[in-house]
Amino acid sequence: MHILLTGSSGWLGRFLAPLLRANGHEVTGLDVAQGADTDILGSVADRALVDRVFAERGIEAVIHGGALHKPDIARYPAQAFIDVNATGTLNLLEAATKAGHDRFVFTSTTSLMISQAIRDEAGAAAVWLDEASGPLEPRNIYGVTKLAGEQLCRLAWLNDGLNCVVLRTSRFFPEEDDTHRALSGENMKANELLHRRLTVEDAARAHLIALEKAPEIGFDSFIVSAPTPFTRDECAELKRDAVAVITRHFADATKLYRAQGWELPRSIGRVYDAGHAERRLGFRCETGFAEVLDALRAGRPLPFAHDPAYISPKEGLDAA
Repeated sequence: MHILLTGSSGWLGRFLAPLLRANGHEVTGLDVAQGADTDILGSVADRALVDRVFAERGIEAVIHGGALHKPDIARYPAQAFIDVNATGTLNLLEAATKAGHDRFVFTSTTSLMISQAIRDEAGAAAVWLDEASGPLEPRNIYGVTKLAGEQLCRLAWLNDGLNCVVLRTSRFFPEEDDTHRALSGENMKANELLHRRLTVEDAARAHLIALEKAPEIGFDSFIVSAPTPFTRDECAELKRDAVAVITRHFADATKLYRAQGWELPRSIGRVYDAGHAERRLGFRCETGFAEVLDALRAGRPLPFAHDPAYISPKEGLDAA
């Protein structure tokens, strides 16, 4: 198929575009910033541009990965998030429906599931999060507009029959965390693969599978995250003594971490359950915490990207 990939210059786009081509698809990349896989510079908020791309490029399906993200809150006003994340999604959905498409993949985020109460982690147990968790009370404009995008996808399916798959991806950014600096970036990313992270390669694979499966799915939302080794009945202990739970699952984790000068998390406040994606979508991340430990045992490079110098291509651009 000829795929319109939005956000083609971003971190996900630079992995997803080559993967799509390797699987026989033609890709038109749309982004506000220049990139190796970007053919058209512009914003999804520009309806005339979206319509022109569909008309001139013969687009047959959409993977909508372009968005303003949580770190952009410091750089852009709330209206920009509404224009890009909500109106831009509507523009694409309406163009896809008009063109008679049978599939649309929307990159969403687990961030919209995190209320302020969950973020504060004040409870006596870790919060177990799956697609049935709620009520959804996003704590910032990013989460609010991504939730709006999900609901627009749902309406496009209900009202127009456009098959839409929503992927709520957990963390896969390569740079340092912008809020936590107690641990090294690699240490933190390794820890997060226990409960709230995936690799960008796995994120790209999830989108490819969602594209293929959309007509049989119809509409659904999926948490996409590395498989957690934990179970619901461990949530209280995870909050109280995460090291004990981790070493029960991985006996040599403490030894391997000590050799790196790393620390295991003492307390874990939330866990993403990606089981629904495995059962219904047929997708499971290839890389998780077990693969990190395998790499440490064998002295191999870590199986995830870490780049403290990474800068989003759109930084410095006006919101558009």
